Amino acid sequence: MSDNHPANAPAPQQPAPEEVEAAMAAHASDELSRLQNELAELKAKSADLADQFLRAKAEAENARRRAEEEVSKARKFGIESFAESLLPVADSLAAALAIKDATPEQLREGSDATLRQLTAALERNKVLAINPAAGEKFDPHKHQAISVVPAEQEPNTVVSVLQKGYVIAERVLRPALVTVTAPK
Repeated sequence: MSDNHPANAPAPQQPAPEEVEAAMAAHASDELSRLQNELAELKAKSADLADQFLRAKAEAENARRRAEEEVSKARKFGIESFAESLLPVADSLAAALAIKDATPEQLREGSDATLRQLTAALERNKVLAINPAAGEKFDPHKHQAISVVPAEQEPNTVVSVLQKGYVIAERVLRPALVTVTAPK
């Protein structure tokens, strides 16, 4: 028989059960250690994210509170600029009434000056007159037709203005009261 025969080959050595058990315990210990480290990292990240969330929530709450305060102040004092621009008008009217023996010319001159002051104050505060010229096309968003009259002009055009209207920042406060032409 030959020495190369498989029956004569030495059997591979199996590790002892104690060695297998020790290797498995070492592997389990390494895995447990790795998982504990990963858990600690995740807990730290979670705590950091929770802290960031609470800070962001507090910051948002502070921003909301500040915005509410600003809106409240704007409502309370928003008219302050407008009121300040009307004070000279009130002063002019009071001064005119203080003159005991004013002539009609003085009253007329003072009234004209006071009206100029009032118009300037309104314009500074974006309150503009709606005063369409005769022949201008009727605009139902800015004009209110009080009467319709027959005329030679195009239908639905302004004939006359009975009362000026006003807009503030392109929003109609009061439409102009107008007479318009009738359809032919």
